[in-house]
Amino acid sequence: MQIENDVEQGAVKDEAGLYRKVMWRLLPFLFLCYMCAYLDRINVSFAKLQMLNDLSFSEEVYGLGAGIFFVGYLLFEVPSNLILLRVGARRWIARIMVTWGALSACMMFVTTPTSFYILRFLLGVAEAGFIPAILLYLTYWFPSSRRSKVTALFLTGIPMSGVIGGPLSGWILNGMGGVYGLTGWQWLFVLEGIPTVLVGIIAFFYLDDRVSDAKWLNAAEKRLISSNLDADKQSHQLHSVKEGLLDPKIWLMSCIYFCFTMGLYGVSFWLPSLIKATGVNDPLNIGLLTAIPYAAATLTMILVSRRSDEKGERRWHLAIPGIVGALSLCASVVFAHSPTIAIVALTIGTMGVMTTISQFWTLPPAILGGAAAAAGIALANSVGSISGVVSPYLIGWFQTHTGATGGGVYGLAISMLIGSALVFAVPGRMVNSKKQAATKAQNETGSVRRPIVTAEI
Repeated sequence: MQIENDVEQGAVKDEAGLYRKVMWRLLPFLFLCYMCAYLDRINVSFAKLQMLNDLSFSEEVYGLGAGIFFVGYLLFEVPSNLILLRVGARRWIARIMVTWGALSACMMFVTTPTSFYILRFLLGVAEAGFIPAILLYLTYWFPSSRRSKVTALFLTGIPMSGVIGGPLSGWILNGMGGVYGLTGWQWLFVLEGIPTVLVGIIAFFYLDDRVSDAKWLNAAEKRLISSNLDADKQSHQLHSVKEGLLDPKIWLMSCIYFCFTMGLYGVSFWLPSLIKATGVNDPLNIGLLTAIPYAAATLTMILVSRRSDEKGERRWHLAIPGIVGALSLCASVVFAHSPTIAIVALTIGTMGVMTTISQFWTLPPAILGGAAAAAGIALANSVGSISGVVSPYLIGWFQTHTGATGGGVYGLAISMLIGSALVFAVPGRMVNSKKQAATKAQNETGSVRRPIVTAEI
């Protein structure tokens, strides 16, 4: 009773300040985890600059190897997230990171297409469930009205891994070749895999499974966060594992995510090659230039997510970046003969592509709760992961059989346009009303707390 009175009388006087506290406790570390994950996933795109010549791999072999990662990822995605519900986020996130970091480092031993395919498959198995686990974990701390910006901040790990990883990968390829008899691409896998193992070990001790376990929150703060989350759960329409896997709305969202991740993985796995196609050949310069689109995408993701939360609108904030990204990718092909224009087009395209990913993840949690959230988020991510097989192989096929990547890039652009159109098949009332509902609930309870405004996080 005392805690309830303290809360009602303003013991937690600054609700936005409380969520900033939670954000600064969780987001920087989760951001670091995701950077490690994404860097280990796409560093093969930089290794490709030397690896293909050293091992006599074709572009098609590379495309299949890059994509086969997602076969293992797809098969184990949903089971992984359901295991998380049983063992807790802290243990499972740590396990995922340690195993995939070790396997990523083992990529240095690749000598044949078969060994390349096997290790990429096992890497997908090891990492399966990581992104859905984090997205589910965020729903344990932040209500839907605050989740767009928080999710976007977490997912900026994708472009920031390019901002940091591009120049770093280029430097390793240039500077480490020949050290202790290893090639630059072998050092790339080792030096970018070991930190993931270390961060995974830290995750076991740093993360809390739930709000009630957080020793860095006092009783009133825990009660307030839990109260907000309980109120948020009442709006969820689906709760069971069966509903999370079989409901048509989840499959619609999964198809939308597939279309957008076609663009994501096209950019992620081929951006260095697309830049090289404009006439830039030095690996360090390629790495530095890849940082430009990713840096711009980081800023765009944050700004669009902030505006999406402020307006309480989701669909247009997802569709417009998809359309802009698609058209810009096409422009990068049309103007491939002009490096400056091509880089500008690739930059705008990357901004659009990356923004669709962060904005998409505001949709499933709006209708999912409990076990349905674990299963449905994993399902959407699994279906999206299929594009990780299709997208790089598509571009690799065009590169091998036509000598250019243009046809594949056009295919990615068409996929993004289809995804942008499908967004409007999701009823707006299901995903656009969260902020207004939260504000109404606060007014009805007569709370003295300030209205939820995500831009303040």
